[in-house]
This record gives sequence, structure tokens and C-alpha cells, in this order.
Amino acid sequence: MSDDVRNLVLGLAASAISAALGWFVRTYVWRRKLHRKQRFFGLPSGSECLLVVPRDPGARVWSVARHDAFALLELAALIKDCGAHAEILPHDTAWQGFGARTEFCVGGPVANHRLGAHLRSMLPGIEINTDASPGPDQGAFTIDGETYRMDKGAVEYVLLARLAAVRDAGNDRPVFLSSGQRGVANQAAVRYLARHHVRLSRKHGIDGTFCLLLRVVNSQAYGPDVVELVADVTRAAQTVPVSRPDRSPAT
Repeated sequence: MSDDVRNLVLGLAASAISAALGWFVRTYVWRRKLHRKQRFFGLPSGSECLLVVPRDPGARVWSVARHDAFALLELAALIKDCGAHAEILPHDTAWQGFGARTEFCVGGPVANHRLGAHLRSMLPGIEINTDASPGPDQGAFTIDGETYRMDKGAVEYVLLARLAAVRDAGNDRPVFLSSGQRGVANQAAVRYLARHHVRLSRKHGIDGTFCLLLRVVNSQAYGPDVVELVADVTRAAQTVPVSRPDRSPAT
């Protein structure tokens, strides 16, 4: 074998080895990222999850409101990427425990009774004004003594939470909550979760619990795209508020 042929063979062999090594590294990195994403969302390949949404009050038959439907589409893409499957349930038919399957619960505590139950039992430090009468405090959030009021179309707030189940109980799948002052805020929170899940898993832990207060800015012009993080309210949300003393005058 001449030197030229030998050099050609060695060059081809080196190229093949480099290509195989590059493919292996890329595949390893991709699988590692996928595994972390699946673990954060509690969605291993072939698993099932729940999408719990309120009924559209303006419809005669069971249907989902417009922005809630958009939020479900955002979640559907995320679930598909993880290789999992979803079941959509109305909030008043999701009669099952916590942690058996990953759950995405979207809506306010009035429209979505199951989400309201999650807030009361696991995030008792959050107070939401559920008064149906129009007023400046309608739908306002009160957290750690601070009140966050909605300015419709200009500023709306939404809570985004990941609630981790207790592994000792045998059910270890998380519940994700998106509870906004308007439907567009729910969609904004779901989009924020899909875009920033890597950063959230690094900051709060891949199996951690967190509750974030987000602000949707100028939704009448930008829709759900412009979202700002107001605060990490995890500790305040999990703390049972101290009852205020009764200051009514004695009779």
C-alpha cells in the first residue's frame, strides 16, 4: 500500500471516528436535557397527565374559554416533547388525589374549583378577592400584606406554581398551577413556564416547590408575550397568615 493510499484510509477512518463521537456527544446531551425536562414536569415517556380547566361560562355546552384553550395548546406541545399523553378534564369532574399523575391546573379559584382547593390547602398564604361585584379590588391578590390589583388590559397578575408531592406517600408527580386575574394572564404564565423551565429547574431544584408572582404588561397590545417576574413568593404563600385580632367595639 502506497503512502498516499494509507494516508487516505487513515483520514477517512479519523473522519468516521470524529463523526461517530460527535453524534454520541450530541445524543448524550440531548437525552440528558430531555431527561431533566421530563423529571421537572413529571412526564416520563409514555406517562399520562391531567389538564384541568374551568368550563366556559358563556357556552351552553362543555367547552373551554378562548385563552384557556390557547394555554392548553402551549401545554400540549410541551407534553408531546416529553413523549407523554394528556387527558383534559373539567374542574368539577377531576375527583382524584394529589401526585398520582402530573397535573396542570389553569384558571382562577372561582372558575376552577380544584385550583381553589390546591391554593387553600398548599398555598394558604395567598388571599384572592373572589367578590363578583365590580370594584378596584376585584380579583386582587394579597400576599404577605401586599395587594396586587388588576388594571384590565394594562397590568394583570398571575401566580405560577409548581407543587411537589411527598415521595414517601408513593405519589410523586407535581402539580402546576396557573392562576391569573384574567384568561390572558393564565396563557402568559403557561408560556413563561414553557420558555423558562430550564432556568426554573436550576434555581428551585428539579424536584422543588415554588410559587412565582408574574405581571403581564399591556396585554391589550401585546397579548401574553410581555411577562415580568414580580417576586418569588414561595415562603409567604406557604405560610399560614396570622389571624388578625377582632377590633370591633365592645358592646
